[in-house]
Amino acid sequence: MRRFNVTTTCVKHLHYMADISKKLYKIIKMIETGYYFTINRARQKGKTTILKLLAKELSDKYLVVSTSFEGSSYLFEDDKVFSQNIFHVFAEPFELFQPEIAEKIKSYGHDLKNLNDVSKAISRWCYESEKEILLLIDEVDKASNYYVFMDFLGLLRKKYIAQQSNEDVTFKSVILAGVSDIKRIKTHIAERRIITEAEAKNLSKSQYNSPWNVAETFKVDLDFDQEEIESLLLDYLSEHQEIEMDTKTIAEKLHKYTSGYPYLVSKICKLIAEELDEDFSEKGIEEAVNILLDESNTLFDDLIKNVENNEELYNTIYSLIIENETTQYNVHAYNQGIMHSIFKNDNGRLAIHNKIFELILYNYMIAKKHKEEVGKKLSNYTARGLYENENGTLDIKIALLKYQEYMQSVYGKFDKGFIERQGRLLLLAFFKPIINGRGFYFVESQTGFEQRQDVVITFNNHKYIIELKVWRGDKYHQKGIKQLNGYLELENADQGYLVIYDKNDNKEYRSEDIRVDNKDIFAVWV
Repeated sequence: MRRFNVTTTCVKHLHYMADISKKLYKIIKMIETGYYFTINRARQKGKTTILKLLAKELSDKYLVVSTSFEGSSYLFEDDKVFSQNIFHVFAEPFELFQPEIAEKIKSYGHDLKNLNDVSKAISRWCYESEKEILLLIDEVDKASNYYVFMDFLGLLRKKYIAQQSNEDVTFKSVILAGVSDIKRIKTHIAERRIITEAEAKNLSKSQYNSPWNVAETFKVDLDFDQEEIESLLLDYLSEHQEIEMDTKTIAEKLHKYTSGYPYLVSKICKLIAEELDEDFSEKGIEEAVNILLDESNTLFDDLIKNVENNEELYNTIYSLIIENETTQYNVHAYNQGIMHSIFKNDNGRLAIHNKIFELILYNYMIAKKHKEEVGKKLSNYTARGLYENENGTLDIKIALLKYQEYMQSVYGKFDKGFIERQGRLLLLAFFKPIINGRGFYFVESQTGFEQRQDVVITFNNHKYIIELKVWRGDKYHQKGIKQLNGYLELENADQGYLVIYDKNDNKEYRSEDIRVDNKDIFAVWV
């Protein structure tokens, strides 16, 4: 029986797999054109699986050398060590099942003393080979801090350029895979070291190299689209025909939470299949997401580490999800966040890549807010079970009235700037311990704090829709009621909630039950 895989390379006879043939076709076209390029994408995006599938797909037409630099730090001690061992690395993939090819490759590596010898050996190998040779190298991040590796890339660049004018023979295509964009790495010529982009700006171009600047930009999106997610579900159903599933709807819901991030899609499916009695429904997805949010895994650990280690990145994320600022997408200004798939391009705006990352980041920032609120007795209002009805639902009205009481007691007067910075975060910090382990929340927002901001809380399979507004008078209040009513209609919900932040000194802490078009709306002023 196959399984959903979230740890190693996906293999068809062992794992359920999405049909990514459209992505492979695009990459193969780049290879056949003779492009050199880097598949630089975030962790657990399926880069290694892509390389394995490419090797299998192209092995009849080309000699595909698919290797990895993971665990190969010894290679980069100096030019001599690299030159003596690199052809053994090239031969490793063939050692077990095609030993004659392995021995032939290693024969080109005899008595090599420097990179000039390596260059000549590559030329002989490519000239004598019956098939054109493709070089695929995984985990290049492990090597990108070594100057010897940069020299090797420079060698490949030089040969690539020479081959264009029929002055040399070299690899048909070279594909590197890793998180970092090797194309952006620069090296200082005199000091023989890797330099940063900032340093490069302060140096003359004659003082540094960009050893991989011949590489073509890789534009293939490795995230699954809804059709590819559905193909994964259909692959699962091929072995579980007893299960009834609306694959299109479930694929849409999975994409809504994950934006197609391969690890997240597979992990949610794995949780449903193995821990939630194969409940491939919206309820099952929500339960799986709730389990996932409480897990510690490499992807989430890296997400928090990258955010904590980069103050500028942290501040950008804070302004996006807490202060709800609108920021234009710019690949150069936000390269670090884009490289790690923290950000995405949402119709020209910078946005968090997916709702699960957004929830992880919200929870992390809320935890910080809780620490700040220790002296302000937030825990007195948010004890677990305090607002739970006997039937397992939340008494959301009582919870919002307690939130109103908390805000009146602790914060009193505040200005509009405070609301924009803290309003949503304080509400989520209030509800997080109440729903912890039994549900979760996500945020649907439009541009600007005074436009629609819907906090959707799920708890024990019940959904609660809360809209946040700034009080700007009765006219805008009525408009806000109509907006919420429209959203409730869209979500097929009968009940909604309004939290209205009033910055006026003479404000009244009040609540109101509103009936609009067969919808009930409960509003509280804070």
